[in-house]
Amino acid sequence: MATFIYFLCAVTSLACAVLLLRAYGRNRFGLLFWSSICFAGLALANVLLVIDLVFVPQIDLSIFRHLVTLGSLSVLIYSLVWETS
Repeated sequence: MATFIYFLCAVTSLACAVLLLRAYGRNRFGLLFWSSICFAGLALANVLLVIDLVFVPQIDLSIFRHLVTLGSLSVLIYSLVWETS
C-alpha cells in the first residue's frame, strides 16, 4: 500500500509540473517556469523513493533523493527571491 501512495505522490508532482509548464506557455511568467522545474524535481525524488524502497532495497539511495529534493527546493527559493523582485 505504501508503494502505491509513493507512486501517487510522484504522479501528482508530475501533473503539477505539467500544468505549471502549460500555464507558463500561455503567460510567460517566470515564476511558473521555475515552479514547474521544482515540481518535476520533486516527482523525480518520489520516483527515486519508489526505486529505493521497492526495487533495490539493499542499496541506499537516500542521499540522491535528498540531493534532488534540495536542488528542486533551491530552484523554487531562487525563483521566489529573484523573479518577484
